[in-house]
Amino acid sequence: VQLMESGGGSVQSGGSLRLSCEASGVKWSSYCMAWFRKVPTREREGVAGIARDGATRYADSVKGRFTISRNNAKNTLYLQMDNLTPEDTAMYYCAAAQWTTYSDLIRSNKYPFWGQGTQVTVSS
Repeated sequence: VQLMESGGGSVQSGGSLRLSCEASGVKWSSYCMAWFRKVPTREREGVAGIARDGATRYADSVKGRFTISRNNAKNTLYLQMDNLTPEDTAMYYCAAAQWTTYSDLIRSNKYPFWGQGTQVTVSS
């Protein structure tokens, strides 16, 4: 399983970015997918997850601002990030798992496959 993120960059506070994660080597529709983020001073944080049936789960810090979606035909996962703040600055990673419960959708230890990450920087 190979995952490749893209779409990161630098934006001003209040701006938007859309991250993408392309997968190869998997039957995309059979996997749960999620986005995580990491800054050096904090533990890795689950941002948003999407189950095989399309159910989604978000961290409280991003609810109403971020939207996770998937296009199974294109083997691609997305994270639309709106109204960004400097606190959203981090390295963002996508991850895949063949199965997880809804409550575990954004628990990093449930995901064995990870991308290399894409940096998001939000300036005030």
